[in-house]
Order: sequence, then structure tokens, then C-alpha cells
Amino acid sequence: MSLIQEYQTYLALFVSHGSAYFFKIVVALLIFFIGKRLALWITALVDKTLEARGVDEELVGFLHSLIYWGLFAMVIVAVLAQLGIQTASLVAIMGAAGLAIGLALQGSLSNFAAGVLIILLRPFRVGEWIDAAGESGKVRSIKVFTTELRTGDNKCVIIPNARILDSNIVNHSSTGRRRVDCVFNIGYEDDIHKAKAVIQSILDADDRILDDPEPVVAVMALAESSVNLVVRPWTTTDDYWAVFFDLNEAIKTAFDAENITIPYPQRTVRTI
Repeated sequence: MSLIQEYQTYLALFVSHGSAYFFKIVVALLIFFIGKRLALWITALVDKTLEARGVDEELVGFLHSLIYWGLFAMVIVAVLAQLGIQTASLVAIMGAAGLAIGLALQGSLSNFAAGVLIILLRPFRVGEWIDAAGESGKVRSIKVFTTELRTGDNKCVIIPNARILDSNIVNHSSTGRRRVDCVFNIGYEDDIHKAKAVIQSILDADDRILDDPEPVVAVMALAESSVNLVVRPWTTTDDYWAVFFDLNEAIKTAFDAENITIPYPQRTVRTI
């Protein structure tokens, strides 16, 4: 075979194999650019959906990165497969690495999952007063891993989100109204109807007390040394503590003015 014939043979092989590989490269580039744009579009659609539902910005940003890079990783695997590179071992390595990271960060991931559920399900919102995980306070912030409360004495309490979901959550602010529960004791010699009328007049004069539901003033129990009257007016969440404190003071003052006694516990002992 002459040198020219040998050159033509190599050129034909290069053209045939090169054109096939060139086609693979073109298809791989198309997969890369189209897949990348599709990942951006899906991520933007998820962002808009979450923002429309009022999801926390921190969670939106975290999910944005998580979804985008997850889709981008799938695009890279598809590109490598198109180029003829074996991706089974790469996927296995990525899966093993993900499992190892998941086991190492098990506690953090449980807090993250709980934070996502709290933000999506909204059992409470920022500014509401709740009882959760043995703590009580106003919600200052809801983050991906923790929730921050501010207690009544201005302490900052940071609770892992998993602990919150593992406990009962009491939201005192969700309905906008709260019932004030008070018990006042009067003597057996005092007039029950007069005491109830005095209490009712105080409730009627306070504009912070709601008419609906109607306040309840009733005899709760006939105790050993007193008649116990239960007083249950309703007020807004913001006025709860002010009404509670003012109501106790106002009723005590009115009882003193009307000579209605609040007896001390008494016990009669007979000796034989």
C-alpha cells in the first residue's frame, strides 16, 4: 500500500469516527444547554409558588439551591452518558456519599425536615404567642433548623425544630381572642346575687371585654370556707394580660366597697 493510500485510509477512518463523535458532542451540548435552562425554569417556577404561599425567604433560598443543583446534576449525568462515559459507578459513588452525609447529619436533617413542615403547615407564625417543647413565648423568627422565642421576661429561647414537632403546640394567638379565667371567693354569709351583679357591672364598663361570646359569671363550687364564683370574659389576644390584671384589682376594690368578704380558709376543730 502506498503512502497516499494509507493516508486516505486513515483520513476515511477519522472522518467516519470523527463525524459520529462530533454528532455525540453536538447532542451532548444541546442536552447541557436545554437541560440547564429547564432546571432554571423549574426552579423559578418553584420559587414563585413558594413565595405566593408566603413561605419563609430562607427556606425558599435553600430549596432553590437544592432543586437547581439536583436537576443540574441530572443534566451532567445525561451529558456524560451521551458522550459514552459510564455513569453507573458515578451515580453509585454519589449515592454512597449522600448516604454517608445523611447519616452524619441525621440530627440536622431532622431539624431541617421539621422546619420545612413548620413553614409549610404554619401551626404558628412570627409574632404569635405559643407553648412548645416546654417553653412559652412570642415567636421572633422561624428558621430552617431552629425557632426563636422571646419569653415574657425578655429571654431569647432557641429551640430545634424537631423538638417542637415532637411536642404539643399551643397557639394562644391564632384566633385573635382569648378567654380570661378568674375565680373569686366570697363568704357563705354574703349575697351571691349582689356579688355577681358587682362583677357584671365591672365587666360591662370595660370596653376591652367582648360582647360575643358573652362573659360568664357563675357559681363554680361550694368550697369548705367559701362560695367560689367563676368569671370568664373574652378579650382580644393583645389585651389578655391587661384585662386579667385589671379585672382582679377592680373586683377586689369593688368587693371592699360593697362589704363583700373574701374569706380566709377556715377549719373548725372540736376536741372531746
